[in-house]
Amino acid sequence: MTITYGWRAGFDNAALDTLHAAGFGYAAQGIDWHARLARHSLGWVCAHRGEVLVGFVNVSWDGGVHAFLVDTVVAPDARGHGIGTALVAAAVSGARAAGCQWLHVDYEPHLTQFYVESCGFGPTAAGLLAL
Repeated sequence: MTITYGWRAGFDNAALDTLHAAGFGYAAQGIDWHARLARHSLGWVCAHRGEVLVGFVNVSWDGGVHAFLVDTVVAPDARGHGIGTALVAAAVSGARAAGCQWLHVDYEPHLTQFYVESCGFGPTAAGLLAL
């Protein structure tokens, strides 16, 4: 399986909406991802197998030195091949090249091995408030 990764790579809105929905377990919502990313993101990384979008991660930021990983997702049929780890590595490179000094990520406990052991993040204490 040949996968290509691209920082701020082009993508089809419907394909990203479908990938995101499949990865997070809800119906596609018709989100305008191009507009959302233009408003809130430093960049993003797309993983393509040929023309098919199989992975995505969004890198939002504060406009300064802090960037944040959001929405790391790999298509269910493409998991287990290192795509998620490669997406995060490309996001780290993109954020570093943009001058960010910190890359934050929040994750649920079952993803600790992925983010800490596979991707190299250090665990931190954080707070969360449901709105």
